[in-house]
Amino acid sequence: MSNVVVIGTQWGDEGKGKIVDLLTEEAGLIVRFQGGNNAGHTLVVGEETFILHLIPSGILHAEKICLIGNGVVVDPEVFCRELDGLSNRGIDVRPERLVVSPKTHLIMPYHRLLDKLREEKRTGEKIGTTGRGIGPCYEDKVSRIGIRAGDFLQPDLLRRKISMALVEKNALLKHHYGVEELSVDAVLQMVAEPGQRLSAYLGDVSEHLALADKQGKSVLFEGAQGTHLDIDHGTYPFVTSSNTVAGNASAGAGCSPRLLGTIMGIVKAYTTRVGSGPFPTELTDSTGDYLQQKGGEFGATTGRKRRCGWLDLALLRESIRLNGVQEIVLTKLDVLSGLDRIALCTGYVLADRTLRHPPQGEGQLGQVRPVYENVNGWSEDISGARCWDDLPHAAREYVLRIEKELHTPVSIISVGSNRTQTIDRRRIAK
Repeated sequence: MSNVVVIGTQWGDEGKGKIVDLLTEEAGLIVRFQGGNNAGHTLVVGEETFILHLIPSGILHAEKICLIGNGVVVDPEVFCRELDGLSNRGIDVRPERLVVSPKTHLIMPYHRLLDKLREEKRTGEKIGTTGRGIGPCYEDKVSRIGIRAGDFLQPDLLRRKISMALVEKNALLKHHYGVEELSVDAVLQMVAEPGQRLSAYLGDVSEHLALADKQGKSVLFEGAQGTHLDIDHGTYPFVTSSNTVAGNASAGAGCSPRLLGTIMGIVKAYTTRVGSGPFPTELTDSTGDYLQQKGGEFGATTGRKRRCGWLDLALLRESIRLNGVQEIVLTKLDVLSGLDRIALCTGYVLADRTLRHPPQGEGQLGQVRPVYENVNGWSEDISGARCWDDLPHAAREYVLRIEKELHTPVSIISVGSNRTQTIDRRRIAK
């Protein structure tokens, strides 16, 4: 396998975890390049289910090397809980298998506190943040007052940087939110044990990637969230705090763009969204409830119910364009079984204009009217399909229509949550 970048093409929750887990068999190294524990990747292996928030999904494969790049923000407490959870289930999480960049910024206790206070105080429509401190951590990174993983190796530097960060944080806590200030010693005490454990995993991620390239080993770049949550290109301000597009893989991992290889976009067979923000194809009727219940659409990180709607091809055209997607992985096709008719959003109407891509102005996606075309559904249970010919005619036509509209081949089809419930069309072309 050549190097592959796996990204979400919608608003996250497309099933990236399963696909990364699947592709890991062919990869030498797996690297996570952005986001934090606001992402949740669910993997089903046999009878076991794993939910990972920080550690790359490839960790479930013995002898694979997993990396956490500088573009990720890491909560040391969550990292340690994830280590313990995997270790208790027999997964090898020794530092020889898992490497964290010392340049990775850390989510501190004051980041989580400020995130929750800010969302509670927000007037009008809430953003829908997970409250995990992701945004405030990225803010400190850009403000050049962030705490990095490597700082735990320099105690004097760590204390000095926390003291500097708390000047503004305590002013906000006391005077804006009316809560008790934090002391430097209190913060150091809270992060001491998880920080010390995290320090054992520090290593030069960029060097690992360069060595893999030299040795001819393939690299799998694992993204989090989805394209339309990108801080620049998403439905601002209802977005995450990092760049989720494929172009950020090199910066967030620490390697040349030359290494990125194939861009693989994960597309759920319908559309979902967690939290607030525009959603043109959202279904608030019994069909939306059907998709939500059958698809088990609850956030892996928050447990919140996901909003569900028809597949939005206009949204996906933008994703293909922004990321340069070369192959599509279509997930949860099995959830559509049992629907007589399926609608596809082929474009929008905004005022008197017909659009094939999302409008670029802030808030305009919430003003569009979706243009639908109906296609035939199917009643057969396809969860046992393992090759293209196992799919009913209507399901194959649905996949072919997506390919035609997006001018991009669907190379893998997922028909269930288990590793084995997969149709790999790449092998047909080989």
